Amino acid sequence: MKPKLTPEIGLWYKDDENDLTFKVVAIEESDESIEVQYFNGDIGEFEQDSWYNSKISLIEAPEDWSAPFGGIDADDLGYSDPDTHQAYDKDMPLKDYED
Repeated sequence: MKPKLTPEIGLWYKDDENDLTFKVVAIEESDESIEVQYFNGDIGEFEQDSWYNSKISLIEAPEDWSAPFGGIDADDLGYSDPDTHQAYDKDMPLKDYED
């Protein structure tokens, strides 16, 4: 018997019974659920029991895995935005927000 796969965030899997490709995006320990995003962009969820009772196999990321997100440039896939903010002339001073 094939050993059951442990879900890992960021990896791609295939539900062999339903022929669905998805990526694990979150694992919620509090309610024992596994959140996934299917290749078509839909979000779904497995309960841990259903995950381990399903025929799921680990696969390589699809060639165009960003297709469901539409219009993303290749440069945007690295998530390397430093999130820097440059002061703008019309920004309010912080002291104006204080009580």
